[in-house]
Amino acid sequence: MTPRLNLVTLGVADIAASRSFYQRLGFVASPAGNDDVAFFDANGIVLGLFGHDALARDAGLPPASPPAFRGVSLAWNARDEAEADAIIAHAVACGASLVKAPHKVFWGGYSGYFADPDGHLWEVAFNPFFPLSREGRIELP
Repeated sequence: MTPRLNLVTLGVADIAASRSFYQRLGFVASPAGNDDVAFFDANGIVLGLFGHDALARDAGLPPASPPAFRGVSLAWNARDEAEADAIIAHAVACGASLVKAPHKVFWGGYSGYFADPDGHLWEVAFNPFFPLSREGRIELP
């Protein structure tokens, strides 16, 4: 058995609105989606959108209002500080909320945060210790 992460599903309030946001951000929706679910190729991992309450029920949990901080963030790594700034600006222009402006951080990189319209937290970071391949995938040491 080989551990792997294939799909990340976000519970959202409005599939159509969230699909539109992620398309404006630059993700391309797969025709595999429908009115109840959306899928996007996220460079080797699939990003899925599913109704918040439906996702809770699918997992056998009662639907509940999401907390402001969910204990998880998604990450979009940039090739340099300028690209990180551009990604954050683009996300905000697409309808994201700026959570924390990009800045130099204690571990030697540069990062900031935005939240999608449902409050899902995205870190945008330039990490000089995690170079990116030509395809944009992190190359761990």
